[in-house]
Amino acid sequence: MAQKWYKVADVGILPEGQVTTVMAGVKAVVLIHTAEYGYTALDNRCPHQGGPLGEGQIDGDWLLCPWHGYEYDPKTGAPPEGYGDCATPLPLEIRAAGIYVQVDEPEHHPTVSDQMVQVMTDWGVDTVFGMVGHSNLGFADAMRRAEEAGKLRYFGVRHEGAAAFAATAYGKLTGRPAACFAIAGPGSTNMLTGLWDAKMDRAPVLALNGQVDTQVIGPGAFQEVDLYAAYDAVRVWGQTVLTAKNAGELMAQALKHAVVEQGVAQLILPNEVQTAPALDDFPATPRRGRVSTIEIAPPEKDLSAAVALLAAARRPTIIVGHGARFHREKIIALAEKIDAAVITTFKGKGLIGDDHPLGCGVLGRSGTPVGSSMMGRSDVLLVLGASFSNHTGISTKKKLIQVDIDRMTLGKFHPVTVPLWGEIGVTVDALLERLAPAERPQVKADIAKRWAYWRAEKEKHVGHLDGRGRMHPALVFKHLSALAPADAVLCVDVGNNTYSFGRFFESGGQQDVLMSGYLGSIGFAFPAAMGAWAAVGAGRKIISVSGDGGFGQYMGDFTTAVKYNMPICHILLNNDELGKISKEQRSGKFAVWQTSLKNPNFAEFARLCGGEGFRATTPAEVAPAIAAGLAATGPAIVEILTDPMQT
Repeated sequence: MAQKWYKVADVGILPEGQVTTVMAGVKAVVLIHTAEYGYTALDNRCPHQGGPLGEGQIDGDWLLCPWHGYEYDPKTGAPPEGYGDCATPLPLEIRAAGIYVQVDEPEHHPTVSDQMVQVMTDWGVDTVFGMVGHSNLGFADAMRRAEEAGKLRYFGVRHEGAAAFAATAYGKLTGRPAACFAIAGPGSTNMLTGLWDAKMDRAPVLALNGQVDTQVIGPGAFQEVDLYAAYDAVRVWGQTVLTAKNAGELMAQALKHAVVEQGVAQLILPNEVQTAPALDDFPATPRRGRVSTIEIAPPEKDLSAAVALLAAARRPTIIVGHGARFHREKIIALAEKIDAAVITTFKGKGLIGDDHPLGCGVLGRSGTPVGSSMMGRSDVLLVLGASFSNHTGISTKKKLIQVDIDRMTLGKFHPVTVPLWGEIGVTVDALLERLAPAERPQVKADIAKRWAYWRAEKEKHVGHLDGRGRMHPALVFKHLSALAPADAVLCVDVGNNTYSFGRFFESGGQQDVLMSGYLGSIGFAFPAAMGAWAAVGAGRKIISVSGDGGFGQYMGDFTTAVKYNMPICHILLNNDELGKISKEQRSGKFAVWQTSLKNPNFAEFARLCGGEGFRATTPAEVAPAIAAGLAATGPAIVEILTDPMQT
């Protein structure tokens, strides 16, 4: 064990009769100044229960621990007669350059946490969002070492819910898990909302939960929560790590379940286990050979039936959901080969450009008349990676071919003509190979006609101003459609702003749209944008869109984006109201009650946090404000004052 001297303070910095905490390398030391001894130093950790002696005080001849008032001699660390706990004294020298303290620098011996982090990074987890705290410090230290080795990136957030949403968005965008990380008790319960979003939208996430020491679990220790029970409904797999013997294998199992079952895998990490010694030789736990391909071809009989149905169709239409996110090029190629209209669900928005001759936009409550009209004119629907939710309203009166890798999803709520079990990319390749080209010029003509009608209708709203001069969201999304890069990632929230985005924003051909789909959680957008930035932000612009209510949920994490210089452009529609709820109260014949909001100037808020802020209060200011936000080199808020009555 090596010993090293560190300068910890200048002479004269600490008045007589006082104590303070200083750092000697990475070790915390309590520096003491008394009339009897002059300057002395002790290990900062109280041997009773680990209290910080540097936050204590001198009382007569004794240094008092701030936690329980335990007394220690300022020079020797000895307790009063009859007590057994003794603080550790440290060598101290007064030199010309200042006060120096000598500390031991033990060699690092790998811990259970190091053993697990190595498996985690070997399996491809490169991003963690979380909050470091007293019941996860051992695992945090292992991640610090991995980050210093270039194997991992860690983003410290302001709220654990934001960590979960960020990890969820990372999984939705890439299909690979990121991790979210929290302490025991409230830190871990804070993550549950974001993890429910991952469960319902089938996104792979690794949840890492610190836990109190195992010896105090049960009677009701401080911050003790039964995290296995708390996460039971949200996870696909979980386990508490208790020993080095299988710690690496448990990490491998967690990641295998997250990837294969596309959901939340949980590992609970008791405090003392995190710092326990690792095995002398880490067992090999490679991903190779543990996760098979998903490229499963559909059964020949069912594939032939689907080909025959599409070949005989007069006007086939393709409906694309979030489950087809990674196959857009193949799907568009199939559509172009057979001249089939392509409609997306809201969660699939952006998988085909709204400027494509066969693109029909979104179907359903958040959609446009183009999609619903073209579905009505079709005779066969090829449904790829969509679940027939009520929100989307896919017709069940048509002949249906449904393709999905999950057999339970096929015909889940009603019979379909051909339930085709297979991976979407492989299945589309097979259809491309077997279907003959077909030209249907009337389909493109009908789509163009419907778009012309809808764009004219949208334009009628663009100039609208309410009695306070507030603007219609159609104006916002007209300009955002024109200015957003063709490959941008757009993270959208919940509320009136979301419905407006679905109807009025026109997607480019390579854009990705992320949302809290089945959970529909307000506050999703900005934390999701942090996850998207971590996933692909080096090469693509990340845009988030919310109302004032949604942004208020996690606005503290704007400072996280500033800290890590994430150039996210947040489009904030400020109507001083929970507008969607007001609308529901009116439609339900209730009085509008408790939906008003007291907001700051969000552009000023952004600047106070160290980011950039732009504010549009008139129609002429909207496009320049959005352009400035998109051009910002760091995080930016573009605040636009909108009419709460309009969606």
